[in-house]
Amino acid sequence: MIARLRGEIVGSGDGYVILESGGVGFQVFMPGPVAEEAKKSPAEVVIYTHLVAREDTMALYGFLTPGELEMFRLLITVNRVGPALATAILSQMTASDLAAAVIGGDEKALTRVSGVGRKNAGRIILELRDRMKKKAALLIGGQDAGIDPLRNDAESALLALGFSPRESRDAVSQALSGMTNPGVQDVIKASLRILRER
Repeated sequence: MIARLRGEIVGSGDGYVILESGGVGFQVFMPGPVAEEAKKSPAEVVIYTHLVAREDTMALYGFLTPGELEMFRLLITVNRVGPALATAILSQMTASDLAAAVIGGDEKALTRVSGVGRKNAGRIILELRDRMKKKAALLIGGQDAGIDPLRNDAESALLALGFSPRESRDAVSQALSGMTNPGVQDVIKASLRILRER
């Protein structure tokens, strides 16, 4: 298994880049925005990869962050969502927007992606919602009590879903300002709604 590659981008095409590492040129398929960002790198770039091996072909799919790679891996576990469709989805939605749409049950956001119909959108939400909620909850409950454990837990959950520290902090602050006696899940849901509207 090729977990990651470090090297220089020496070429690109529609939906892929050529990364030279150790004298070997690897063709790595990437979502469009991720490929564009990788090409802007002035020197070496690290790409986190997933190898798809089939009887007739092998293909490397790559991302610039472990969070994007994790989202890709979650998507391809969904029935009827292969690597090509997963890449198309992540070309049109960020990993954090996708997480927010799935957890929030926002079918409309998913059907805006070309290639994703209502059935596929419903399947993605049905098969991934609980898994994403569990991922968000991984950091909840195991932390030391701070000044505001509710805030810490909600921010940690958003970080686990791929949002940046600043996005998480701002969204949780905004969510808490309009709530009285909320639970952690209430704050997370409200924060995700706020992040979706931005």
